[in-house]
Amino acid sequence: MATIPDLKKQYESLDQQLTWKDEATIDSQCLLAFQYEFPEQESEVSIDTDEFTAVCPWTGLPDYGVLYISYVPSQSCIELKSLKFYLLSYRDVGIVQEHAANRILKDLVALCHPHRMKVTLDYKVRGGIHTAVSAEFKTAQD
Repeated sequence: MATIPDLKKQYESLDQQLTWKDEATIDSQCLLAFQYEFPEQESEVSIDTDEFTAVCPWTGLPDYGVLYISYVPSQSCIELKSLKFYLLSYRDVGIVQEHAANRILKDLVALCHPHRMKVTLDYKVRGGIHTAVSAEFKTAQD
């Protein structure tokens, strides 16, 4: 059995380089929208998933979080299966938490042009620190 000093040497040698993908590999082209049949009715759509993951761009270690999306559609709605594929494209991407929330918001607003949208990424505790990032979009009239 290893002693503490022996184990410390082994532990320090675990400093491996993990690889990750660039933000350019995020697949926003897979996102689909469908026509909203009630644009005169202000309805709020709420979507959440506890399966969001990306990686830290410095360490390559995974960041896990719960993603919350709420929006008021204008002329179109987000198709959910395509949203799932889009979110899966983040799995191996090195992106800081603050940028991930804003990138998701930017891509979804470009897709469906809502009246309002809010994206919140509530990350699991890492290194004893909890982070939640929210980003919002509102049209000029709202």
